[in-house]
Amino acid sequence: MPVMNLLVAFNGSDASVAALRYAASLAKQRGAHVTAILAHTAHEVIDRRSRWIPEEARALLEAANSEILAEVIRRFEELRPALGLGDALDFREETGRVDTLLSEGARYYDMLIVGARTESDDAHVTHHPDRIALQSGRPVIVVPAGYDAGAQHSHAALAWDGGRAAARALSDSLRLLEADGRVSVLTVGKRTAWPIADLMTHLERHGVEAVHENFPITHPVALSYCERHDPSLLVLGAYGHSKFREDFLGGVTAEVLEKIKIPVLLPIEKRMMTNYEKIHVARRDLEKLRAELIAGIGTQKDRDPDLLILHERVSKAINALSA
Repeated sequence: MPVMNLLVAFNGSDASVAALRYAASLAKQRGAHVTAILAHTAHEVIDRRSRWIPEEARALLEAANSEILAEVIRRFEELRPALGLGDALDFREETGRVDTLLSEGARYYDMLIVGARTESDDAHVTHHPDRIALQSGRPVIVVPAGYDAGAQHSHAALAWDGGRAAARALSDSLRLLEADGRVSVLTVGKRTAWPIADLMTHLERHGVEAVHENFPITHPVALSYCERHDPSLLVLGAYGHSKFREDFLGGVTAEVLEKIKIPVLLPIEKRMMTNYEKIHVARRDLEKLRAELIAGIGTQKDRDPDLLILHERVSKAINALSA
């Protein structure tokens, strides 16, 4: 299936600008449509719906939130003319949990393109690409800040261990590579028993020139290979396989996404619920409880002190799970 419908997370950061330009470049090549989404949370330090919060404090929070969002929208509109997409570019704004919004929204598009996360991103609009890739069911391309080479996929580096995630990543990347593709298949140490030559034949039959490079165990490959050879795309086919990932990346995926200078494709990977996903579920349940508490407190003529204390403790637990 061709890539015709792209979703881009735009939060006004330099990395999201690079992601938007990358998506525009890809869309112009494929005749695709781009939807930019500004996903943001409400302020969570103080619940603005709580009736006992002074009106002045609520107004200050709302003004600060509005100013941040207005600046993001202004930056998008400044970029729009130069992107050259015309009616093939839409913008939408959604409020909620950012990672959840992007994960769920991506399911209605062919691909999600996001900017690499940085510590300087505002907390209201920041996202976690590696977490989104585990939840979305769609391939995610992460574009670093400052990347300006466009969507020129002439050479991809594929981290391969023969697993299901690697196969899924290869399939996703072939949709981008077949037009002018060359792939360097990177492996680390022992692999599955299936011959690597069959993978090379598969790529050849798709019209993709491929070479294979194997590296010794514990050799951190991804960053150093990309620095030496400057491919146009890194495909993390080993994503989700912890031992291989440790050997291959020399650290956690988030660190690679932080340091790498080229776009990275994260594959779809279904697996047992991770600790992060368990925390996400716990946090969602606590948010429902807090909403019920707020509704109950709001209907009381004389506020129950126990409910106020419980609301405070639930809010602290939510903030702790968000750290």
